[in-house]
Amino acid sequence: MNGAQSLIRTLVDSGVDVCFSNPGTSEMHFVAALDTVPEMRGVLGLFEGVVTGAADGYARIAGKPAATLLHLGPGLGNGLANLHNARRAHTPIVNVIGDHATYHKQYDAPLESDIEAVAGSLEGWIRRSEHTKDVGADAAAAVAAAQDAPGQVAALILPADASWGEGGETCAPIPPRIPQVVDATKVKNIADVLTSGEPVALLVGGSGCREAGLLATSRIAAATGVKAFIETFPSRLERGEGLPTIERLGYLAEQVAYQLDGIKHVIVAGTKAPVSFFAYPGKASDLVPEGAQVHVLAEVGQDVPRALNDIADLVAAETEPVLQEASRPALPSGPLTPQNWVDVIGALLPERAIIADEANTSGLLLPAATAGAPRHDVLTLTGGAIGYGMPVATGAAVAAPDRPVLNLQSDGSALYTISALWTQARENLNVTTVLLNNRAYAILRLELQRVGADASGPKANELLDLSRPDMDFVKIAEGMGVPATRATTAEELAEQFQRALAEPGPHLIDAIVPTLF
Repeated sequence: MNGAQSLIRTLVDSGVDVCFSNPGTSEMHFVAALDTVPEMRGVLGLFEGVVTGAADGYARIAGKPAATLLHLGPGLGNGLANLHNARRAHTPIVNVIGDHATYHKQYDAPLESDIEAVAGSLEGWIRRSEHTKDVGADAAAAVAAAQDAPGQVAALILPADASWGEGGETCAPIPPRIPQVVDATKVKNIADVLTSGEPVALLVGGSGCREAGLLATSRIAAATGVKAFIETFPSRLERGEGLPTIERLGYLAEQVAYQLDGIKHVIVAGTKAPVSFFAYPGKASDLVPEGAQVHVLAEVGQDVPRALNDIADLVAAETEPVLQEASRPALPSGPLTPQNWVDVIGALLPERAIIADEANTSGLLLPAATAGAPRHDVLTLTGGAIGYGMPVATGAAVAAPDRPVLNLQSDGSALYTISALWTQARENLNVTTVLLNNRAYAILRLELQRVGADASGPKANELLDLSRPDMDFVKIAEGMGVPATRATTAEELAEQFQRALAEPGPHLIDAIVPTLF
């Protein structure tokens, strides 16, 4: 057994049986070893940002890590943006990063780089396997580290000679550290704040955005009158008919100021106190109302659902959660607008859907349109690094082949990682992409105004314009093997969306919408 074989066998034994890959020369023995461990599924991505984003989407749905296979420091660097999103989502990922043979590094070959420095920016777990005999044990440690609560990005650096060398040894799985239970005294103190009679906001994130946490949060809000919110960008939010509908905290600082107006206490569970996404001239960065106190019920790595349930048992013992009744918007008609395309999705969203949401400015009204739709999951842009939607949808479809995956995708963000369509076609994944095409970086048009910059100059507006020439996303998708259509009216979108859901495999709908900004 060589090092690569011991690595893959240990990964599989530890529950990691999918590897999203974009390999190079230093990883060829890993590639060859895949045929000796048939339980490992290798999925090829054409760009490392697709590979890392797919691993993120896979783990958010599967509840366990996937591996990635990346080529040296530049390969890791190419995948860094979506690993940043994964870091913010606390997604468990095991990155296997090939490196030069140990004896070759001294020659400073063209692809030599400081891999540890690049990986270090992710604030996760890093280890280099120096010897073949250690590779299996290092792999088991990487899987355990990735799953240590609340989850993190692990980097296992694999020199080529450690990979091809003989004498590899497998290692038994290592149990990860589980979430800590919140101390009963802290729970009691938070309960006292909730029942103090002063205005309170409860901000829930992380694992609290799943069913158990949502039910407890709804009970607390119903019993105490606390204003309950979900963090702005949850890694995975369960919602729809039969679950509580809890408002998400706004993206814009002005929205948050309105939502938290008059609040004297902000309780956070599984997330942090709100801050502005960016600094703006003359505006506050800290979005906690002036004079309000922040109370931490549960840190990100603690057992958030249990803490919320413990609180609910204290302050809402006799209170039932408020559940969303089934409701659908009527199918609209006429030309597509940012206001009506979401009603098409809300009216036709299938049961058990997974939504990878990167609609950005075009999707502001989506939560209201889908609140009463059949139960579904929403995956959001946790770290703000655009180009996540298509890869995350790809990984989610690999994790849940029996569920429909819907990628609601802005055009500008799509172009970062559009080669994910090729992987969807190659793997015959059930992903329906609705691409909101407004031919602009509309979010940046908004931000140009909000930072107080002069928005009238032609050169500035050129940098935010995606027309001249207009891109033909139908042809781009078809060129990558994905059937595609174009919709300009609500009727066309509804018909094409229903047809895409009914047919197996990936589809793309180029939905032409005007820009909001």
